[in-house]
Amino acid sequence: MPRQPRIDIPGLLQHVIVRGVARSDIFSDDIDREDFLLRLKTLCVETETRCFAWVLLDNHFHLLLMPSIQTLGQVMLRLLTGYAVSFNLRQNRSGHLFQNRYKSIVCDEDAYLLELVRYIHLNPVRAGIVDGLDGLKGYRWSGHRELLGLDGQALVNPDDVLSLFAKRKKAALTRYLEFLSDGLAAGAPVKLSRGGRRASRAYNDKIQDDEIYDDRILGSGDFVVRLTGGASLERVTPSLSLSQLFTLVAEHCGIEVDDLSLPSKQPAIVRTKALICFLATRIYKFKGVEVGERLAYSSTAVSRAAVRGKILYREDDVLREMTNGEM
Repeated sequence: MPRQPRIDIPGLLQHVIVRGVARSDIFSDDIDREDFLLRLKTLCVETETRCFAWVLLDNHFHLLLMPSIQTLGQVMLRLLTGYAVSFNLRQNRSGHLFQNRYKSIVCDEDAYLLELVRYIHLNPVRAGIVDGLDGLKGYRWSGHRELLGLDGQALVNPDDVLSLFAKRKKAALTRYLEFLSDGLAAGAPVKLSRGGRRASRAYNDKIQDDEIYDDRILGSGDFVVRLTGGASLERVTPSLSLSQLFTLVAEHCGIEVDDLSLPSKQPAIVRTKALICFLATRIYKFKGVEVGERLAYSSTAVSRAAVRGKILYREDDVLREMTNGEM
């Protein structure tokens, strides 16, 4: 069954999960983590995206985001592409870093925001990386420390979360910590890295069994209907500069960008150039002359390569997802 299109509309709360390819590490040291967080912070400021919770583990991460002026797809495209290129250069590697497409679940903010904050911030405890809330207090790679008022990454605005517990900060912190403690005492939670019936009902006992559910959505039947019945779910092709497009496709294909400017008959380079020609001229509407100058191609060669690139693009589920393309 083909994947459903994302529900990617600015203003929605989204739980994002990204894993390393073949469960491999995507953070090898603190330099990687700092680089990733700086990129995320910069993007959140530039795109006016609110972050309510986050956690980094070795081979995956969770984010709880609410984009406002751009789609989640646009934000994640810039974040993942930029970080993957930087990581590969530091680690002297090439090829894919992330497993397939990132996962995102649209969440009913009113009903699930606090449950998601708890679920995300308790990840290091449940994974056995730290011991209890005392250990979590010292874990640098989580938004939990920001809520406690300790040195953090300035990603989360504590008032956005703590104000939901109490008006006064001291009382709010106490209730927040009690909320986390109650979550640990309750044992293994229903996974909130998915939508649908089981997860939606686990934390909202007002939802009836016969309501409408959607695996992309964490929420009641009314919430599902509002999203799928009244909002446009058309995919939006993110705006990219030609340089960004070259970097995106080259990283995806495991090719150095500089290699694309030289004549070559190596299959991997020829394939990468074909994909770029198709995407640049047919999807992003760049001029063939401009594309050809960067690929050492004539305009005619760009057109021929675009035909081959269209076939390759149809067969590449990951690249289509990265560019929000539909064929």
